This record gives sequence, C-alpha cells and structure tokens, in this order.
Amino acid sequence: MSEHKPQAGGRPRMMVDLDPSGQVTQKEPDRQKRQFLNYAFYKLSPEFRRLHAELRAEIRAEFQEAVEKWLEAPPEAGRILRTYSLVGTRSEVDFMLWRIAFDVRDFNDAQALLNQTRLMGYLTQPYNFISMQKRSQYVNRVEGSGHGLELLPGQGTYLFVYPFVKTRAWYDLSPHARQGMMDEHIYASNPFKGIRLNTSYSYGIDDQEFVVAFDSDYPQEFVDLVARLRHTEASMFTLTDTPMFTCIKKDVEGLLQDLG
Repeated sequence: MSEHKPQAGGRPRMMVDLDPSGQVTQKEPDRQKRQFLNYAFYKLSPEFRRLHAELRAEIRAEFQEAVEKWLEAPPEAGRILRTYSLVGTRSEVDFMLWRIAFDVRDFNDAQALLNQTRLMGYLTQPYNFISMQKRSQYVNRVEGSGHGLELLPGQGTYLFVYPFVKTRAWYDLSPHARQGMMDEHIYASNPFKGIRLNTSYSYGIDDQEFVVAFDSDYPQEFVDLVARLRHTEASMFTLTDTPMFTCIKKDVEGLLQDLG
C-alpha cells in the first residue's frame, strides 16, 4: 500500500502515517488550536434527599446557575456544554457534564464555579476524563465527515462513553498492518448510519489513551455495532474499554430533577 493515493485533481491523500514515532521524519510539533474535552461524572449522596423540598429546590437552582455561568465566555473560547442523566443506567454515577473548550484551563474554571455551590457538598466525582480532538491517522484525511479538528457533539438522545486503551503489541505492528485492521473495523461499522463516533485522544494528559463517545438515537443499533466489532481483528488488541456509560441527554434542570 502506498502512503499517498492520488485523487481527482492530482492532490495526494494520506491514509496512514508511515512514521508514527517520528524517528525518520523528525516532524515539527503541531501547534494548531484543538478542542479539549472533559467528561465529568458526578454521584449524589442520599443525604441530599433528606433535606426539605424547598431547600433542595433552592440548592438545585444555585447549582444550575453555576453550570450555565461557565458558558458566559467570549465566542473564541469555543466553550460547549452537553448535559446527561445516568439515573437508572449506572449505579455509581448520576449525571455527566460534557464540556468542550480550546483551553484545558477552562475545565478548572468550570469546576471552581461548581465548588462554590452547596450541592457540591453532597456530590462526589467517581470519574473525570480529559482528552483532545485530532484527526484520525487511519481515516481518509481529505474526504468524509467527522475527522476534522472540530466536532459537533450531543446531537442524539443517547451518548455511550468509555475510556479505551490499546495493548502494547498494537504499537509494535507495522503501520500497514494496523491500517488493514482499521479498514476492516471501519467497513464493519459502515452499515450503522444512526451512530456518530467521537474519538478523542488522552496520551499524556489522562490515564487512558482514548475516550470514545458514540452519539445516537438508537441504543439497539449501538448494541449490534459493538457486538459486530468484537469479531474484527483490531479488537484482539484492546486492553481495556470499561467502564461503559449509557448517558441520556437532558438539560441541566431535567438532570437535577432526576436527583430528587
């Protein structure tokens, strides 16, 4: 397989990075602006539900104001917020805030705002994932959607999220071997048009290597997709892909009402 495949107009199109370690080409650092992602999961203590109904409502309203205040930033900050309930779908978390920004320090600002609310006295954070968006080295970089440096998140009713780590053996394979497996992986996924994939990268900034988020209106289709991908060769090189979270899209008021 050639690294560059000509397309109409003679413009080359890269399908796989033949020197991912940079040992041959000594590539320069990529300094372009990218989106950082934060998947912040929260769990409520049962003690909150023992408070008076009027006080609970007051505390929920205060927390909602703090969550939404984070979006009061200049447009160039690129702040995006999507909110999800996990009440009834996961035992150790109750809701998730999916934050996106061009500066990872913005996530520090977001949590600092929440820490000033009374509800944070009743919340713990069992999981908190940080990642960054960039182009996939395995997918056509010129044509096709969903492989640029910006993503449009949270269009579906459900978001299926999990951290992901490859085995070390995966990185010992040749670029062409990995490309062949990923071609099979992509081909197996093609029929599932009702699912949008957001893969982001955590190398060096969090424990996992990737955070994978599937956006869809059809949970049954997602179950079938994951079952099919278990039969692809690339799945043999998965080290961990849990915990898995089924998130139901709700506005801030709705997810707070789920808490009681």
